[in-house]
Parts: sequence; structure tokens; C-alpha cells
Amino acid sequence: MPKEQTEVRELQEGNYVMIEDVPSKITAYSTSKPGKHGSAKARVEGTGVFDGQKRNFTQPVDAKVWVPIINRKQGQVVSVSGGDMQVMDLETYETITMRIPEDLDPSPDDEIEYLEYEGQRKVV
Repeated sequence: MPKEQTEVRELQEGNYVMIEDVPSKITAYSTSKPGKHGSAKARVEGTGVFDGQKRNFTQPVDAKVWVPIINRKQGQVVSVSGGDMQVMDLETYETITMRIPEDLDPSPDDEIEYLEYEGQRKVV
């Protein structure tokens, strides 16, 4: 599994973090001040990168969390049929089938950017 561990205090909005074992992009990050005998707590809200669901967690700022290593890759559209498209990775020349997002109208020879993590792919 391509992921690394970091402390909650190192997180920022826009970064990725594993929430409920799902790679998520942080949409909100806030901390509370420490009390007389306690430690500061952080509340992290995120949206799943591949499923779009909202998730959150609250932990002390010195707790460790997993950060997924999501690869950003370039590809070229080879063919389009129905709701799927064949994309050739421009590094490995591997051909993969991806679902076409609703806001994209690809045509052959278009270059696209996509995210990849553990076999999951999403067009950016």
C-alpha cells in the first residue's frame, strides 16, 4: 500500500489523508486550544477522492495518521465508446479502460490527467 504516516498537525486543506481507510482530500481543518490537562485536538473533514463521500475525524494533533501517495499521471485517449474510454498511459504505454466523467467530452488523441491509487483511477 503506497502510504506514509504523519502527525495530524502536519495536515493542511487540499492535502490527502486516509479517513476510514479511504483516500480523501481535506476540505476543512480546524484545531481547538488545549485545556488545563488535555492536548489540542484537530477536526479534519474530507471528501473521498474516488467516491465523493464526505468523511471526518477528530484526533489529538500529535496523533499519527496515514497519508496516501496518489500518483498524478498523463494519458492519451485512444478511443471512446458509450460511457467508457480507452486511455494510454504516456509513461508506460499501458492501455486502460476508464469511465467518462459527466463534465468531460473526450475525443481520440485528447490528452488527459488522472489520479491513480491502488488500481483506482479518476480523471481530473
